[in-house]
Amino acid sequence: MSYDRDNIFAKILRGEIPSVKLYEDAETYVFMDIMPRADGHCLVIPKTPARNMLDASDDQLTACLRTVRRMGHAVMRAFDAGGVTVQQFNEAPGGQEVFHLHYHVLPRHEGVSLRPPGQMAEMDDLEAKAAKIRAALAEMG
Repeated sequence: MSYDRDNIFAKILRGEIPSVKLYEDAETYVFMDIMPRADGHCLVIPKTPARNMLDASDDQLTACLRTVRRMGHAVMRAFDAGGVTVQQFNEAPGGQEVFHLHYHVLPRHEGVSLRPPGQMAEMDDLEAKAAKIRAALAEMG
């Protein structure tokens, strides 16, 4: 399968679709999931084209996982979470819906289930949660 340069995450990277940005470095971009399954649910993507983990370069994977770890610490701090779930899906049968490599980072609390998929968040709520994550990132340095 080939990479679709018109996928929604490619459009976000080009600035054609807005996102609630949390963090960015030379290789990765992080933003809030608009259908969060937990408070603080965010997505980590490479800035360069990769359909998924199966066709990503070692450099893309390394950069993404470095950022995933950083965001895991940040969301746990921001939401006083006891743990973090990281999800990554490959191809439609594997659960992938957007065909640009991405990692879901979800802060988790004991005894609290993930919300069902597909529920759109209010932008004000996303922005408020993003501010907490940005503050945690700033504290972490």
